[in-house]
Amino acid sequence: QVQLVESGGGLVQAGGSLRLSCVASGRTFSNYAVGWFRQAPGKEREFVATVNWSGVMKNYADSVKGRFTISRDNPKNTVYLQMNSLKPEDTAVYYCAAGRGWYTGATEYDYWGQGTQVTVSS
Repeated sequence: QVQLVESGGGLVQAGGSLRLSCVASGRTFSNYAVGWFRQAPGKEREFVATVNWSGVMKNYADSVKGRFTISRDNPKNTVYLQMNSLKPEDTAVYYCAAGRGWYTGATEYDYWGQGTQVTVSS
């Protein structure tokens, strides 16, 4: 089992920045890829970014490419999502998830956090 806890969400004005953290406990964190997903009210959960076990391989949704950066610190069991130039359409609950591969599909991930709310005002 891997337990994941997200933090760092909040209310920010458009154009601002936030950094989300995902802290893991349980099984060896460095064995897992980690993805960030988000879900806005009335919408399906969507892929945001993912990073492989070493932190070298990364992938981003087109909607966040160039604005968001995913990174990980394995000794600290933590994955970060740096979000810059935030837009109102980035408003959602953000979830981190751990799985065996750095995929874009939510079903590929086995463990999920409880989510953190990000609200971007215009």
